[in-house]
Amino acid sequence: MRRRDREVTDLTELLKIIDACEVLRLGLADGAVPYIVPVNFAYTFDEETLCFYIHGAEAGRKYALMQRCGVCAFEMDMPLQMECIPERGDVTMRYKSVMGTAAIAFLEGEEKQDAVENIILQRYEMTRHFSYNKSALERTAVAKLTVQELRAKANL
Repeated sequence: MRRRDREVTDLTELLKIIDACEVLRLGLADGAVPYIVPVNFAYTFDEETLCFYIHGAEAGRKYALMQRCGVCAFEMDMPLQMECIPERGDVTMRYKSVMGTAAIAFLEGEEKQDAVENIILQRYEMTRHFSYNKSALERTAVAKLTVQELRAKANL
């Protein structure tokens, strides 16, 4: 990281950034051109390991690349405001961001159902007590992204 003065190293602050983000951008290798796709997510942190959980169809480009690659990059951010600094003639964007890499594992059976009901649906107030169509779970891919590398930055 070039700007160490912007690095967020406090774990509590880093988790606050993740909590505030609505979208995780998933980066997957697809030959010479990276494939980036925005996804909704939930996460767990057990004092040692951070894991993101995402879901989607068991078909399509994202699913195929996740299966083939087994690893991904990710990014999430909070743009705060654009700022003009007249005394320096500068313009800067105030933001907070998190990025890193993760290992991809697809969940099955009870582990998959548990992730949907007790992690993914629990992230938002409106889905916490929602009675979802459990038959859709059979054709839904649920992936656990175990974070291997993590960096956070803020320009406040």
